[in-house]
Amino acid sequence: MTNENRPKPFSKERTKATLCKIIFFYSIFYVVMKVIAAFKGLWVIPNLVLTLPYLIFAAIGFWMTKNQKFSWFYVVLGIILISFVRYYEVQMMEWLQANI
Repeated sequence: MTNENRPKPFSKERTKATLCKIIFFYSIFYVVMKVIAAFKGLWVIPNLVLTLPYLIFAAIGFWMTKNQKFSWFYVVLGIILISFVRYYEVQMMEWLQANI
């Protein structure tokens, strides 16, 4: 029994697929946590606004996972988005609460 079609354990394609799935699941997790926070009475509008980019990433990630077409662009953009939002989350929440 040979697995000629299966990618090697640390191949570029397998790594790309794994990173895309991690970003996809993280996006879903982030949206769920922010929706729960909004329903528990924390700032509703800022929490829901911060979920918008993650909803887009989750939708793209779902499509990529469903079609088994993964992209390095998605991985790099996802890492940048996640890092940016996590670093500036408190400041963005305060600004949104004060200005919306």
